[in-house]
Amino acid sequence: MESAVFLRLFTASQPYLFAYIYTLLPDWNDAEEVLQETSLALWRSFDEFDQGTNFKAWACKVAFYQVLSFRKRRKRTPVPISREAIEAVADETVELAQSLDDQLRALAGCVNRLGPRDRTLLDRFYGLGLPVKTIAEQLGRPVGTITKALTRIRRMLFACIERSLAMEKQG
Repeated sequence: MESAVFLRLFTASQPYLFAYIYTLLPDWNDAEEVLQETSLALWRSFDEFDQGTNFKAWACKVAFYQVLSFRKRRKRTPVPISREAIEAVADETVELAQSLDDQLRALAGCVNRLGPRDRTLLDRFYGLGLPVKTIAEQLGRPVGTITKALTRIRRMLFACIERSLAMEKQG
């Protein structure tokens, strides 16, 4: 059961974790190598993870130490970067990622509040990746009307996200 829980949490966090590592090691191959090392370290120490807490934050902390270990082993960074600089970038990355998670959660709630007509437009444009012209043809509406509707929907969603995030900060 523990392996299933780990696999679910790690799989959901892997793209985020790679992006985090890549901000600290801007070489793609190095970041992939450290991601593999991090995944092993996470698995080996999963019994130390307090379930119910933030897996991504815990994984990033483990990844941070893996990055430091990797840099120490390689010692081939063209410009020496201090541990403090790496920590500052790591902390900022975690904060930005949490902010993005909050925004995505708010967006999902806002999209759920849209009417069926607006959701259909969003699904066709973003979900299916259809061009505006194709959507207009499918719906028998002018291209300009579809463009204006998408602009209106984006503005509504932006305002809704802003309100949702403001309410979260207050509450």
